Amino acid sequence: MAHESRIPLSRLDPNAPLVLDTRALSRQPGSSREQVLRVPAPEDFGIEMVGVPAGAAIELDLRFEAVLEGVLVTGTARVPLKGECARCLDPIASTFEADFQELFVYSDTRSGGHADDDELRLEDDLIDLEPVLRDAVVLALPLSPLCRDDCPGLCPECGVRLADAEPDHGHAVADPRWEALRGLAGGGPSSDGGAPGGTSSGG
Repeated sequence: MAHESRIPLSRLDPNAPLVLDTRALSRQPGSSREQVLRVPAPEDFGIEMVGVPAGAAIELDLRFEAVLEGVLVTGTARVPLKGECARCLDPIASTFEADFQELFVYSDTRSGGHADDDELRLEDDLIDLEPVLRDAVVLALPLSPLCRDDCPGLCPECGVRLADAEPDHGHAVADPRWEALRGLAGGGPSSDGGAPGGTSSGG
Protein backbone atom coordinates (compact mmCIF):
# COMPACT_ATOMS: atom_id res chain seq x y z
CA MET A 1 0.00 0.00 0.00
CA ALA A 2 1.36 3.42 -0.96
CA HIS A 3 2.49 5.56 1.93
CA GLU A 4 0.35 8.61 2.64
CA SER A 5 1.94 11.95 3.41
CA ARG A 6 1.34 13.61 6.75
CA ILE A 7 -0.58 16.35 4.89
CA PRO A 8 -3.29 14.99 2.57
CA LEU A 9 -2.67 15.84 -1.05
CA SER A 10 -5.44 17.12 -3.25
CA ARG A 11 -5.68 15.55 -6.64
CA LEU A 12 -3.97 17.60 -9.32
CA ASP A 13 -5.58 18.10 -12.69
CA PRO A 14 -3.04 16.94 -15.29
CA ASN A 15 -4.73 19.18 -17.85
CA ALA A 16 -4.28 22.35 -15.83
CA PRO A 17 -1.81 24.72 -17.55
CA LEU A 18 0.57 24.93 -14.59
CA VAL A 19 0.44 21.26 -13.60
CA LEU A 20 3.47 19.63 -15.18
CA ASP A 21 4.45 15.99 -15.62
CA THR A 22 7.94 14.86 -14.55
CA ARG A 23 7.69 11.18 -15.46
CA ALA A 24 10.22 11.64 -18.26
CA LEU A 25 12.93 11.95 -15.58
CA SER A 26 12.18 8.39 -14.39
CA ARG A 27 13.28 9.37 -10.87
CA GLN A 28 16.86 8.87 -11.94
CA PRO A 29 19.12 11.29 -9.98
CA GLY A 30 21.13 13.35 -12.41
CA SER A 31 18.62 13.16 -15.24
CA SER A 32 17.28 16.46 -16.49
CA ARG A 33 15.26 18.08 -19.21
CA GLU A 34 14.40 21.57 -20.36
CA GLN A 35 11.06 22.93 -21.46
CA VAL A 36 9.73 26.20 -22.86
CA LEU A 37 6.06 26.92 -22.24
CA ARG A 38 3.45 29.59 -22.83
CA VAL A 39 0.59 29.28 -20.38
CA PRO A 40 -2.38 31.53 -19.52
CA ALA A 41 -2.13 33.51 -16.29
CA PRO A 42 -4.47 32.42 -13.51
CA GLU A 43 -7.01 34.70 -11.86
CA ASP A 44 -5.92 37.31 -9.30
CA PHE A 45 -2.28 37.12 -10.36
CA GLY A 46 -1.21 40.47 -8.98
CA ILE A 47 -1.75 43.08 -6.27
CA GLU A 48 -4.06 46.07 -5.93
CA MET A 49 -2.45 48.49 -8.41
CA VAL A 50 -0.61 46.18 -10.80
CA GLY A 51 -0.80 42.59 -11.96
CA VAL A 52 -0.89 40.09 -14.78
CA PRO A 53 -4.22 40.16 -16.65
CA ALA A 54 -6.11 36.89 -16.31
CA GLY A 55 -5.45 34.71 -19.33
CA ALA A 56 -2.43 36.71 -20.50
CA ALA A 57 0.48 34.62 -21.76
CA ILE A 58 3.18 33.69 -19.25
CA GLU A 59 6.42 32.61 -20.91
CA LEU A 60 8.36 29.98 -18.97
CA ASP A 61 11.89 28.70 -19.51
CA LEU A 62 12.16 25.63 -17.27
CA ARG A 63 14.78 23.09 -16.27
CA PHE A 64 13.82 19.93 -14.38
CA GLU A 65 16.49 17.96 -12.52
CA ALA A 66 15.92 14.69 -10.68
CA VAL A 67 17.62 14.51 -7.30
CA LEU A 68 17.47 11.95 -4.50
CA GLU A 69 14.60 13.63 -2.69
CA GLY A 70 12.55 14.84 -5.62
CA VAL A 71 12.62 17.17 -8.62
CA LEU A 72 14.42 20.51 -8.62
CA VAL A 73 12.71 23.04 -10.88
CA THR A 74 14.67 26.10 -12.01
CA GLY A 75 13.18 28.65 -14.32
CA THR A 76 12.45 32.14 -15.53
CA ALA A 77 9.00 33.60 -15.95
CA ARG A 78 8.23 36.56 -18.21
CA VAL A 79 4.85 38.13 -17.66
CA PRO A 80 2.98 41.17 -19.01
CA LEU A 81 1.92 43.67 -16.36
CA LYS A 82 -0.93 46.16 -16.40
CA GLY A 83 -1.95 48.63 -13.74
CA GLU A 84 -1.95 52.31 -12.87
CA CYS A 85 0.68 54.73 -11.66
CA ALA A 86 0.52 55.33 -7.92
CA ARG A 87 1.25 59.06 -8.41
CA CYS A 88 -0.60 60.23 -11.52
CA LEU A 89 -3.04 57.28 -11.92
CA ASP A 90 -2.19 56.90 -15.61
CA PRO A 91 -2.41 53.35 -16.98
CA ILE A 92 0.90 51.54 -17.17
CA ALA A 93 1.97 48.45 -19.08
CA SER A 94 5.30 46.66 -18.91
CA THR A 95 6.97 43.25 -18.88
CA PHE A 96 8.30 41.69 -15.70
CA GLU A 97 10.82 38.87 -15.42
CA ALA A 98 11.39 36.70 -12.37
CA ASP A 99 13.74 33.80 -11.66
CA PHE A 100 12.78 30.97 -9.35
CA GLN A 101 13.99 27.62 -8.06
CA GLU A 102 11.98 25.11 -6.05
CA LEU A 103 12.41 21.54 -4.89
CA PHE A 104 9.35 19.31 -5.14
CA VAL A 105 9.86 16.32 -2.86
CA TYR A 106 8.64 12.77 -3.41
CA SER A 107 5.99 11.77 -0.89
CA ASP A 108 7.88 8.56 -0.09
CA THR A 109 11.15 10.26 0.89
CA ARG A 110 12.32 12.29 3.88
CA SER A 111 11.61 9.74 6.62
CA GLY A 112 8.47 8.35 5.14
CA GLY A 113 6.99 11.51 3.70
CA HIS A 114 7.42 13.69 6.78
CA ALA A 115 8.55 16.74 4.85
CA ASP A 116 8.26 20.21 6.29
CA ASP A 117 4.85 21.82 6.08
CA ASP A 118 6.06 24.53 3.71
CA GLU A 119 7.66 22.14 1.23
CA LEU A 120 5.99 21.29 -2.05
CA ARG A 121 5.37 17.70 -3.03
CA LEU A 122 4.95 15.71 -6.20
CA GLU A 123 1.73 13.81 -6.68
CA ASP A 124 1.88 10.91 -9.09
CA ASP A 125 4.94 12.59 -10.63
CA LEU A 126 2.95 15.78 -11.20
CA ILE A 127 3.94 19.20 -9.88
CA ASP A 128 1.81 22.31 -9.49
CA LEU A 129 3.89 25.32 -10.50
CA GLU A 130 1.28 27.98 -9.67
CA PRO A 131 2.27 28.59 -6.00
CA VAL A 132 5.92 28.89 -7.05
CA LEU A 133 5.06 31.49 -9.69
CA ARG A 134 2.91 33.43 -7.24
CA ASP A 135 5.81 33.64 -4.81
CA ALA A 136 8.29 34.59 -7.55
CA VAL A 137 6.14 37.15 -9.38
CA VAL A 138 3.38 38.51 -7.17
CA LEU A 139 5.50 38.97 -4.05
CA ALA A 140 8.08 40.87 -6.11
CA LEU A 141 5.65 43.40 -7.61
CA PRO A 142 5.99 47.01 -6.41
CA LEU A 143 3.27 48.14 -4.02
CA SER A 144 3.40 51.63 -5.58
CA PRO A 145 4.11 51.18 -9.31
CA LEU A 146 5.16 54.27 -11.27
CA CYS A 147 4.79 55.18 -14.93
CA ARG A 148 8.34 56.55 -14.63
CA ASP A 149 10.74 56.99 -11.75
CA ASP A 150 10.45 60.80 -11.69
CA CYS A 151 6.67 60.99 -12.16
CA PRO A 152 5.61 64.28 -10.51
CA GLY A 153 2.06 63.06 -9.90
CA LEU A 154 -1.06 65.21 -9.79
CA CYS A 155 -1.55 68.81 -8.67
CA PRO A 156 -3.06 68.63 -5.18
CA GLU A 157 -5.16 71.74 -5.89
CA CYS A 158 -6.74 71.07 -9.28
CA GLY A 159 -5.79 67.46 -10.03
CA VAL A 160 -4.06 68.17 -13.35
CA ARG A 161 -1.25 65.82 -14.35
CA LEU A 162 1.87 67.81 -13.50
CA ALA A 163 3.91 66.18 -16.27
CA ASP A 164 1.57 67.86 -18.78
CA ALA A 165 1.18 71.18 -16.94
CA GLU A 166 3.03 74.40 -17.73
CA PRO A 167 6.35 74.87 -15.93
CA ASP A 168 4.92 77.75 -13.88
CA HIS A 169 1.74 75.88 -12.96
CA GLY A 170 0.63 76.77 -9.47
CA HIS A 171 -2.14 78.18 -7.34
CA ALA A 172 -1.82 81.30 -5.17
CA VAL A 173 -3.26 80.42 -1.82
CA ALA A 174 -3.77 83.41 0.47
CA ASP A 175 -2.75 83.04 4.06
CA PRO A 176 -5.94 83.61 6.10
CA ARG A 177 -3.96 85.70 8.59
CA TRP A 178 -3.02 88.17 5.84
CA GLU A 179 -6.61 88.19 4.62
CA ALA A 180 -7.74 89.29 8.08
CA LEU A 181 -5.18 92.11 8.16
CA ARG A 182 -6.20 93.29 4.72
CA GLY A 183 -9.80 93.35 5.85
CA LEU A 184 -8.94 95.55 8.81
CA ALA A 185 -6.82 97.90 6.73
CA GLY A 186 -9.47 98.30 4.08
CA GLY A 187 -12.38 98.46 6.44
CA GLY A 188 -11.39 101.66 8.37
CA PRO A 189 -12.04 104.37 5.80
CA SER A 190 -15.20 102.80 4.43
CA SER A 191 -16.73 102.07 7.79
CA ASP A 192 -16.91 105.60 9.24
CA GLY A 193 -17.59 107.44 5.98
CA GLY A 194 -15.14 110.15 7.05
CA ALA A 195 -11.87 111.48 5.86
CA PRO A 196 -8.92 109.14 5.46
CA GLY A 197 -7.48 110.41 8.70
CA GLY A 198 -10.61 109.48 10.58
CA THR A 199 -11.39 113.15 11.57
CA SER A 200 -14.74 114.84 11.12
CA SER A 201 -15.26 118.08 9.21
CA GLY A 202 -17.62 119.28 11.88
CA GLY A 203 -16.53 121.46 14.77
